[in-house]
Amino acid sequence: MDSRKETIVCFCEDITEDEIVSAIKQGFTTPVDIKNYLRPGMGPCQGRGCASQITSLIRRITGRRPESILPLSNRPPTVPVPIAVLKAIKKQEVMKR
Repeated sequence: MDSRKETIVCFCEDITEDEIVSAIKQGFTTPVDIKNYLRPGMGPCQGRGCASQITSLIRRITGRRPESILPLSNRPPTVPVPIAVLKAIKKQEVMKR
């Protein structure tokens, strides 16, 4: 049995290594291409859990050097923000009025 079919790379979107390898072989050879095609990095972790694995797969299959592979861009918020922080900001805005 091929373990790539069962190895989950993106837990948020439930995407396997086999799916990513297949996409790379079809010509999706950048993290952005793969993200647009399969949706890894679009879940709650925003790629913090899978981006490096995707880059490693691209390197392994294409032979490209790490510096030639642009990472996924960060989208705000780049780190999780506790609700209490947002609530405090809102409270400060209300008090300024």
